[in-house]
Amino acid sequence: MSDKHLSSQFDAALNMLSTRLLEMGGVVERQITRCLSLLDAYDAALVEDIRASERELNALEIEIDEEIHRVIARRQPAARDLRLLMAMSKCVTNLERMGDEARKISKRMRRVDEHGGTPPISLAELKQCGELASSILHRVLDAFARMDAAAAAQIVRDDKAIDDVFRAFVERLATHMNEAPRAITVALEYLFIAKALERIGDHAKNIAEFVVFVVKGRDVRHIPLRELEREALTNEAH
Repeated sequence: MSDKHLSSQFDAALNMLSTRLLEMGGVVERQITRCLSLLDAYDAALVEDIRASERELNALEIEIDEEIHRVIARRQPAARDLRLLMAMSKCVTNLERMGDEARKISKRMRRVDEHGGTPPISLAELKQCGELASSILHRVLDAFARMDAAAAAQIVRDDKAIDDVFRAFVERLATHMNEAPRAITVALEYLFIAKALERIGDHAKNIAEFVVFVVKGRDVRHIPLRELEREALTNEAH
């Protein structure tokens, strides 16, 4: 078999894996949309749909990881190709964990409904947190598809906005719990929901960092944001 044919097969395998990963991301996006709908009005059918989607994500994670391992064993890739495969494996893990968080939100909203379904305070910040998480997930999937390190770096910066909104909501919720102890049970459910949305943003940020890793050849986890942005914006790739 010619080297050119082998290369073509390898490229096809990478494209297939990228497509499957993006499909997985689409499932998570739909889950988050359903979670935001639950914040407006509880719907048992949406809860079941989120649960079914989580099972789908679990199956996709195993399928994609197994194929990644097969490609590495058969092709023994190096440099950027190996980085891409390693990053894909990490990305599918983060997507699966986002699905776990969506499932947690649906369970918490079911409990809220069992307690009467009335929010103890305005959910404006909570909904904003969810919309921000949904937005950066969509953008990070686009950055992954285009291997756009600059866009990925912006996502890492924007994740901090979710953290800020999360903290503001938690502070208001804590004040309310102090003033109205009888509402603590429901308030705690919303606290866990807020934390789940914040974690979804964290997982999207992780994927963004892996995009920079693939493109630039440097592990940018746990480094200062400004240093990550400088790395992402440099014209040199490794």
